[in-house]
Amino acid sequence: MKSAAAVLFACSSVAVADETASPVAKVIDLLSGLQAKIIGEGQEAQASYDEFAEWCEDTSKQLQYEVKTGKQGVANLQAKIEEETSNIAALNAKVEELAASLAADTADLKAATTIRTTEKSDFDAAEKELMDCIDTLGRAIGILEREMKKSGGASMMQLQSAQNVAQALSTMVEASMLSSADSDRLTALVQSSQESDEDEAGAPAAAVYEGHSGGILDVLGGLLEKAQTRLDEARKSESTSVNNFQMLKQSLEDNIKFSNQETDDSNKGLAKSSESKAGAEGELGVTSNDLSSDMGTLADTHANCMKNAEEFESETKSRAEELNALAAAKKVISETTGGASPNLIRFYRCTRSFPRPRT
Repeated sequence: MKSAAAVLFACSSVAVADETASPVAKVIDLLSGLQAKIIGEGQEAQASYDEFAEWCEDTSKQLQYEVKTGKQGVANLQAKIEEETSNIAALNAKVEELAASLAADTADLKAATTIRTTEKSDFDAAEKELMDCIDTLGRAIGILEREMKKSGGASMMQLQSAQNVAQALSTMVEASMLSSADSDRLTALVQSSQESDEDEAGAPAAAVYEGHSGGILDVLGGLLEKAQTRLDEARKSESTSVNNFQMLKQSLEDNIKFSNQETDDSNKGLAKSSESKAGAEGELGVTSNDLSSDMGTLADTHANCMKNAEEFESETKSRAEELNALAAAKKVISETTGGASPNLIRFYRCTRSFPRPRT
């Protein structure tokens, strides 16, 4: 912009070169009017800038708060994602561990059930066999005791002359005291008992039968006692096996139930953590975009405010220079002129062409 001081001094030099007259007052009034106008424009510019500066401050504070909040939100969401990722890994490991435990317990229960079924089948067969033996022995002993009460019978004479149990049983069959099947069963029992006694003693057992009816009664009574003892032992062992199986079964079923419940809970936890992680990841994307936008807006706002501040400062400085030039011109005119002249009139016209300050 053309310097106001240069124009005014050029114009004033024309007036001073010739003469002074009363039109000086008009020129001074004109310069005063220019000063007032520049001052008014400065005040308007100041008010406008103050409003703009307040907007800059408020907007910057708001954007800085949003940036701070956004950064904290991003940090929180990232921490949430890391936490849920860790939870998912831990729950997956737990589910795998529970699956292995569940498979092992299920296999153990199946194996124990199979063993128990076999044990039960073996016991039932053994119990039936022992009860049949006890029944057979009981009937044989009953027959012998009944026949012993009869005296002088041919069958009793033959029985007393028998050399061993097998002969005695054969005699009882011939005398229709005992069935052939019962005889065979009793013979097998006696042989089995003798072999057992020999194994336990390490040598053949002593004579187990004497040539009279009382001897065979003793043998059969001993077999009956052994059979009853074995039956009691078998039943006791079966009861113990049943109790042990029930305890093991209950323990395994509890473990399976617990594993299934824990697996369900873990799967629910996995679903919840996966959903939470996915939500946090989606929210993180939105929050990150918002943060980036806020940071960009803040940077743009700062740059715009700085640019306007520099322009305002420059314009303020320019107006100050113009006001200084006008004051200097008024001083020169007042000190060097005393009246109007054609040259002063030209000075007046020159000042009217003085450029107005930029707004």
